[in-house]
Amino acid sequence: MALLLLAACSATGVDPAAKEQQGAGPSVQAEQAEPAKNTAEPASSPAAEQRVVSTTVAITQMLDALEVELVGVPTSSKTLPARYDQVTRVGNPMSPDMELVKSLKPTEILSVTTLEYDLKPVFEAAGMQADFLNLTSVESMNNALKKLGETYNKQAQAQAIVDKFEQKVAEIHTATAEKKKPSVLILLGVPGSYLVATEHSYIGDLVRLAGGVNIVQGESVEYLASNTEYLQQSNPDVILRAAHGMPEEVVKMFDKEFQKNDIWKHFSAVQNGRVYDLEEALFGTTGNLYAVDAIDTLMGMLYP
Repeated sequence: MALLLLAACSATGVDPAAKEQQGAGPSVQAEQAEPAKNTAEPASSPAAEQRVVSTTVAITQMLDALEVELVGVPTSSKTLPARYDQVTRVGNPMSPDMELVKSLKPTEILSVTTLEYDLKPVFEAAGMQADFLNLTSVESMNNALKKLGETYNKQAQAQAIVDKFEQKVAEIHTATAEKKKPSVLILLGVPGSYLVATEHSYIGDLVRLAGGVNIVQGESVEYLASNTEYLQQSNPDVILRAAHGMPEEVVKMFDKEFQKNDIWKHFSAVQNGRVYDLEEALFGTTGNLYAVDAIDTLMGMLYP
């Protein structure tokens, strides 16, 4: 029993003494009282046996909010929850170190659906299977949170987060019901280029929830190549510029593009000073726990 306790605690990073205080003691006493009957309860629970690797920052933040212990987290310039300070870094979310991940002997590996096309065959080639969470909208993120809550027996924590999101969406719907919805162009910049975000992207979903209307409609993908002449014909009320990776460099790229390309001067949003740069910490490319703060920020931009 002592060996089983030690193995369970090692898997989750829990102090053996603390585990004993949480209820292991009676089981040990029962085994000592009637050793021949072997009636003691198993020392390890399903949750204690799980060795979970999170490969993205957003999922890591979600699991921290659910108080789930991990054996692997992504390598990132962003600050990860303090809970995981001593946890193994497994590499960039877009290219995890497969050998390192495998060495952790994970029972579950978590990534996002936006990376599934590239990463699924890589994980399979390494003899591992990953679960890809859909975080492309607030609704899908809420569903993912509920699923994680059920998987790790953290239903109460998950529901509290979902309730907060749903309450904010209801407040926005009431606040904007009688207002004219502004048309919005969302540009996603990466070093050297930029794309147009559709309503199917996460930021596009935030804009919709905040009462904005994406000028790109009827598409099935998250992002499209930019065509400035077509965009100018749409003449959006608001232009949002989001940076993904190296945000300072991307903002400079956007500034240069808007100054160098004369066509931008004909956009009403530019003429009216309604071009906004979105903070990367709030506006990621996948759903995250900052959704409420992001929607509040958008409200100030869409309804100044």
